Amino acid sequence: MKRIEVIPGTLVSVVLVVGAWQQFLPLSLTEVFGFITGALCVWLTVKQNIWTWPTSIANNIFFIVLFLQAQLYADMSLQVVYIVLEVLGWYRWLHGGNNSSRLSVSKASAQTLAILGLLLIGITFGMTLFLESVNDSAPFLDGLTTVMSLIAQYMLTRKLIENWYIWIAADVIYIGLYAAKGLYLTSGLYFLFLCMCLAGLWSWRKDLLTSQKITPTVTNLSTSQGA
Repeated sequence: MKRIEVIPGTLVSVVLVVGAWQQFLPLSLTEVFGFITGALCVWLTVKQNIWTWPTSIANNIFFIVLFLQAQLYADMSLQVVYIVLEVLGWYRWLHGGNNSSRLSVSKASAQTLAILGLLLIGITFGMTLFLESVNDSAPFLDGLTTVMSLIAQYMLTRKLIENWYIWIAADVIYIGLYAAKGLYLTSGLYFLFLCMCLAGLWSWRKDLLTSQKITPTVTNLSTSQGA
């Protein structure tokens, strides 16, 4: 990791922690650590760094505490689902490649995309009905973004490049949703996530194109040697 990439994030993190600790900022330490680990895990994902998974798990633990304090039990339960997916992703990134090697970036098959698309429609419909019954302020958008996030997280565990498109779409919705609710700081955070997701898509596409160029070359060499 380049020092120039690490220094700004470290400085912002120190300012936030000190500000919350000394009560200069109207934020709890749990919120601050949730913000820091959330931004860090997205950045590590962009870099395809395996430490993204333990960082993500730490982020979920902070949000479990935060949502428990706020009595947001559905959001708290969702973090547990994320942890299960992240443990799976941690293992798959380490051993999901050929001969149990590290997993490489790949594209989802048409069948996988079709199945996930049907799940997105069906589960979103069910969640919207449920959220309407409990007087959620934005039942359709809340349901849609929740399902999109879970699908994107699943695709991330398999290192499918399409996960970035789902995250980008979800972040665009979150930015507008939180701004409409007056949560401008949270909306700004998701704008930061959106920028990082765009960087992630660009970086992963470069790796995917590189691997596609290398694979045919290796195959041709093997064929020539066999002949």
